[in-house]
Amino acid sequence: MKKFLSLVLVSALGGALTLSTYLLFFDKSQIDSVASTDSGLQVFQTSNNAVSGVIPAEETDFTIISEKTVNAVVHVKNVSVAPSRTNPLYEFFYGQSSGGGQMIVGTGSGVIISPDGYIITNNHVIKGAKKLEITLNNKESYQAEIVGIDESTDIALLKINKNDLPHLQIGDSDNLKVGEWVLAVGNPFNLTSTVTAGIVSAKARDIHISGANNKIESFIQTDAVVNPGNSGGALVNVRGELIGINTAISSQTGSYIGYSFAVPSNIAKKVIEDILEFGNVQRAYLGINFQELNSETANEFGVTNTEGVIITRVIDNGAAKEAGLLANDIIVKMDQVKISKFSDLQGFLGSKRPGDIVRVSVLRNNEEKVVSVKLKNQFGKFKYGSSDFSEYFIGDLKPIPKKDANRFDIDYGVKIISLKNKSLQETYGLKSGDIILAVEDQKISTVEDLERLLKKFQNKSYVELHILTQDGKVGYIRLREY
Repeated sequence: MKKFLSLVLVSALGGALTLSTYLLFFDKSQIDSVASTDSGLQVFQTSNNAVSGVIPAEETDFTIISEKTVNAVVHVKNVSVAPSRTNPLYEFFYGQSSGGGQMIVGTGSGVIISPDGYIITNNHVIKGAKKLEITLNNKESYQAEIVGIDESTDIALLKINKNDLPHLQIGDSDNLKVGEWVLAVGNPFNLTSTVTAGIVSAKARDIHISGANNKIESFIQTDAVVNPGNSGGALVNVRGELIGINTAISSQTGSYIGYSFAVPSNIAKKVIEDILEFGNVQRAYLGINFQELNSETANEFGVTNTEGVIITRVIDNGAAKEAGLLANDIIVKMDQVKISKFSDLQGFLGSKRPGDIVRVSVLRNNEEKVVSVKLKNQFGKFKYGSSDFSEYFIGDLKPIPKKDANRFDIDYGVKIISLKNKSLQETYGLKSGDIILAVEDQKISTVEDLERLLKKFQNKSYVELHILTQDGKVGYIRLREY
């Protein structure tokens, strides 16, 4: 899918998106950038125990829900520094020079999801933060720590040191119906505790917010008014359950003109559970190449269905192959969730983890067949091994030998014994014998250090490595999927 980057600070060429390709490591540019949509609008991220059934509009009272929700939604203040790296090698060894970079203050929203201070928000709200300040609805302020992030879903988990907090229960976004009433609660334009109402306009919407293949996009679309500052705020149903995290709007102006989008609660819940249990997000894969069906692609593949996802290739060692799925099978349901387009499938898998067993309904020769599939990770396994990431993305490694440590006058680093990712050599000249000094500016001394950090940052567009070559040259590479 993607290629690694090497000893220059440029990006590798992207590849084709497949469910089988592995680990998506993402761009560090500001996430409040815009991406074009087919309508000509622009997409702006809006940062500056479920009960099924729909309550009729005439029986809806928003006042109780609003009062409950505003006390569980917080104001997030992000103090960051715009980078001004002029000499990365100097800064790596001696630290950033004083006066380097400009102080930036950004604001957004967050949702308290537990009485002991766990808060969910958007990753782009807290990205690059040097300091995070959380202000409750009663105007109490607290410093927050980042527990974990996932750039693929734009979700982040924070923690403040406070107990007995008002909080929201997380609902089941799969039960959400188009046309159902919802409330958006947040802090647009620094106007705290703002509530707007609307309906669910669509589900599983793919809006190409970043143009990155590894973004999981299966948004809830609503017409509840959302503006800059609402990012990370709550989308709740009429029972007061959190069913989405407000994330983006489509607009020609940067302000609301009728379209807003939220990360479904089932995806957000799975992300934060993974962060708390594993320290990183456990991404589940089917192990297929695919094509979304419509009239044009249906004719191309010679099928009558214009809805669903057709399997174009089953990947060796993947979950689909092991379960008996075949090329030209058309996926129409996953655990009774209708799959009419890729974002439906992407959203469903985004709420699962390796080892989960799902029932996949496919059309094979115009007959429906149900197949049980045990999902795997990006390496075709149910659980991670001790060196999956370092072996796959780089190759065989060992701690820096004493001879090299003396030669370069360093006491840390990991040496590449056998470079398995040939694209690094072919494109950028990295070779066996070169030394990895750091991952994301965190020095490493063992293969275990490297493995841990690659795993931690697996959902970024890229991971920045600091490299020392055999001939004494140093530089940074951006490590991507290949």
